[in-house]
Amino acid sequence: MNYGLEGRTALVCASSKGLGRACAEALAEEGVSLVLVARGPDALEGTAHDIRQRWGVQVTAVAADITEPQGRARALGAASGHALGTAGAFDIVVTNAGGPPAGDFRDWDTGVWQAALNANMLTPIELMRATIDGMSARGWGRIVNITSTAVKAPSPYLGLSNGARAGLTGFVAGLARQVAPTGVTINNLLPGTFATDRLAGNLVAGARQAGMEHEAYVDMRRQAIPARRFGDAAEFGAACAFLCSRQAAYITGQNLLIDGGAYPGTF
Repeated sequence: MNYGLEGRTALVCASSKGLGRACAEALAEEGVSLVLVARGPDALEGTAHDIRQRWGVQVTAVAADITEPQGRARALGAASGHALGTAGAFDIVVTNAGGPPAGDFRDWDTGVWQAALNANMLTPIELMRATIDGMSARGWGRIVNITSTAVKAPSPYLGLSNGARAGLTGFVAGLARQVAPTGVTINNLLPGTFATDRLAGNLVAGARQAGMEHEAYVDMRRQAIPARRFGDAAEFGAACAFLCSRQAAYITGQNLLIDGGAYPGTF
């Protein structure tokens, strides 16, 4: 299927590895030019090189912290290397940032909350604010926010994520309807348990905390998922590319849960 994305330009955040990289690769396969942003320059340059070699698309790598104003300015300014020349040139924006730490809300002061809100709610909003008017003016745009299953199934230990992600979800629900007449869609992707470097580290820590052998703990986690496996990042990237496609033009304001059936609810 041709998604009709060839010649578009995308900003993909936290895209040097994991789910962000998978989204970037899926868009590159559709002929999308990319601006990739991540904090680690070595991994980022490696990813940019791999994508250029494999798909031959234009890739600009920006080593920056997207949660900081200076980092956002650098990332948005990287559009100057593309045809339209401004932050408004982005046709597609994929927002993504690492989730805040787990813990007990009694231990979190205002500064901890502000950091979580900045990374997982306010930064995506700032990126939308910088790019959405350009999309609307051209009559086409796609914004995909990588959020969390905490939006559907809040964890008592992930209060920071529960609060910040829910705030972003509520904001998107209103904004998506506001810009829908202009040809711009905004949707959220909610990842379950995917086989990424971050998961590998979490599994080591989880096994240690549970006092279990590593393989036994990993198998327990795997068996708790109805699909009986962890997700492949490429599957997540494919879902992102579809939401950016011309075929998905009638999908907006939605929260797509990709978790192998782990969420037990009906809605």
